[in-house]
Amino acid sequence: MYNKIILAGNLTRDIEIRYTQSGAAIGNTAIATSRKFKSQTGEQKEEVLFVDITFFGRTAEIANQYLRKGSKVLVDGRLKLDQWTAQDGSKRSKHSVTVESLQMLGSKDEAAPMGGNGYSQQGGSSYEAPAQQQNSYSQPAPSAPAAAPQPTPNIPEIDINEDEIPF
Repeated sequence: MYNKIILAGNLTRDIEIRYTQSGAAIGNTAIATSRKFKSQTGEQKEEVLFVDITFFGRTAEIANQYLRKGSKVLVDGRLKLDQWTAQDGSKRSKHSVTVESLQMLGSKDEAAPMGGNGYSQQGGSSYEAPAQQQNSYSQPAPSAPAAAPQPTPNIPEIDINEDEIPF
């Protein structure tokens, strides 16, 4: 069977990144997509859809460094069904997307992190993650010295040499 989904839209919130015990990065956020259409009465309408998305490994770290709420992105990945039991005992579920590749869209001003480090791209850049399992991804230690101190103690600063950036 084939499970592939492609979405283009804007991030609805900053990426929340965390790390597994083995050091693999997991980033969570959501994307908003919209569709404009004419109703049967001829009235112009817009339908907005919000979808939770999850990045893994190096893709999560790059997304966390370069993307913010409102960033335009194109993602493709796998659709999955999350199921759980709420505190009141009711069964809950939602669909989400596990991102396999990411393409950053928009202008260079939209792509620069808050506080800016001078990174820019024109017209869109992409980063495709290697196929991986959620907990089996391990990132080699960076060879370059650490950058400036991290602004928030829970979110580590990612030290990326410009030669390592694949876009």
